[in-house]
Amino acid sequence: MTKPIAIQGIRGSFHHEVVQKYFSATAEVIECMSFDSAVDNLLQKQTDSMVMALENSIAGSIIPNYALIDSHNLSIVGEYYLDIQHNLLALKGETLATIKEVHSHPMALLQCKVFFKDHPHIKLVEAKDTADVAKKIAEENSKGIAAIASKNAADLYQLEVLAESIQTIKHNETRFVIVKRENNGLKRKEINKVSLKFELDHKRGSLATILNVLSDCKLNLTKIQSLPKIETPWKYAFFVDVTFEDYKDYQKAHAIMHIMAENFKVLGEYKNAKT
Repeated sequence: MTKPIAIQGIRGSFHHEVVQKYFSATAEVIECMSFDSAVDNLLQKQTDSMVMALENSIAGSIIPNYALIDSHNLSIVGEYYLDIQHNLLALKGETLATIKEVHSHPMALLQCKVFFKDHPHIKLVEAKDTADVAKKIAEENSKGIAAIASKNAADLYQLEVLAESIQTIKHNETRFVIVKRENNGLKRKEINKVSLKFELDHKRGSLATILNVLSDCKLNLTKIQSLPKIETPWKYAFFVDVTFEDYKDYQKAHAIMHIMAENFKVLGEYKNAKT
């Protein structure tokens, strides 16, 4: 029996949309109001997979999610890049003039802040999930309140779209990863992307040396994110994504980096969604 997939948010959210496109349109989901809760469902085996946003092309990395994957020894098994189109949703009959407050996830508010400069009468209020706000507006018949959410949420909760694509930068993508407790057992010839984590001392040239190893081994660095080690001042963990054409090149780099870096860990080996 196939278990439902854990998501942060509810049906109609962007995480739910990724489930529909990566798995299937009819896939069942476990709705969680936080990433921690979604991870708990995965660890407790209520699900075998979860969808997790890692970075956005406008707002940048969601750093706590890197830490969640690392601290719970989870494995990235796939990725999906979703075109994020934010829409302003409200009850039918509402207009921009009648809207007094807009509730949405902080990331969505950040991505749309320029739009609201032209509507200073609207108060922006942070919420846990885009689709959850849309659902509550419909259920509670909340007049004067709008949500920033997807058109899927508008259809699902029968709301009106007051304004389309209100995000500041029109080409707006979020990278989601598929996370499991263990790796997915892909054949080496199918793997062309790897997510790594390692630590380095705060010394001149330490990071440059690692980057040279990646270059010498024909690996393409697509992402690097530093995270300070709170318990150890001036020591950093680095989360790195690399792509390659030959798995043997990655194996060579892996062997060298394992010796050079501390707490070296493979967070995931999977197929690059951008190829």
